[in-house]
This record gives sequence, structure tokens and C-alpha cells, in this order.
Amino acid sequence: MIATATGTRIATVEREDLGAQFARVTRVLIDAERPLLDARELSMWGYIVLSALATGDADTQLALSERIGYDKTRLIGLLDQLQLQGLVEREPDPADRRARRVRLTAAGRARYKAAREDVHAMEDALLARLDDAERRALHSALASLSSRGRRESSGTG
Repeated sequence: MIATATGTRIATVEREDLGAQFARVTRVLIDAERPLLDARELSMWGYIVLSALATGDADTQLALSERIGYDKTRLIGLLDQLQLQGLVEREPDPADRRARRVRLTAAGRARYKAAREDVHAMEDALLARLDDAERRALHSALASLSSRGRRESSGTG
């Protein structure tokens, strides 16, 4: 309870933890994305790999696993699946023949683009209850929080 200048007592509303709110929103997004990705024959992690590679090819498998936060030993099986689908190619790194570089194929780029369009359409529908300014503010806040989190976890923030 808060007492005002007039002596009136107002009940305070407890603010819910961000983690709980993000957990629910994340669950909603995952549940909405899963059938879209299934229709494109992609797993969530497969989509994440294609997304990471779409922003820059020639990652080594190790650098890719670190960039997306995925266990490096499990990444090999995932890359095997994506390679069998013709979505990625791997080749020895000229700087270190023990390492493998990964890049999107044309088919991988096309599949990623189509899946991303599906996901963005779903997100637009989900965010339709927000006006344009609220959507921009949400995207800006999330970008700021996620980039700050990446910098802090890498020790550069």
C-alpha cells in the first residue's frame, strides 16, 4: 500500500518478473513458428543455423556453434541433416584443415528466405494489436537488450 498526500491509501500492483513474461511470449512464438518451419522441413535449430549463415558465410563449425549457442558436438548432426537437404555446404578451412567452414547453398538461402517470410507474417499478425510506434519500440527494446546481453556474455560490454 502507498499513502498519498491526501492520506488515501492505494494498493500497489506487483510488477511481474520479465523472465516469466518472456517465457510465456517465447512459448507462444515457438508454438506459432513450429508448424511454419515444419511446412518448410526445418527444425527450430535448423532455422537458427540458416539465419546465422544468411548474415555471413564461411563460419567454422566451432564459431557457428558459439555464435548460436548450440553444443558443438550436436551441431555436426544438425549440419549433416542440412547438408543432406542441400541447404548448406561444408569445406575444409584453408587456415586450419582440421576445421570445417559452413556456408549456405542457393537452396538454403531460398528456403531460409521463405521460412523467414512465413515467420515475419506470423509475427505481424501477433503484433497487430500494437500500433506502429509500440511495435517499433518493442523491436528497438528487444534489439538493445539482446545486443547488450551478447556483449556482456562475451565480456565486451
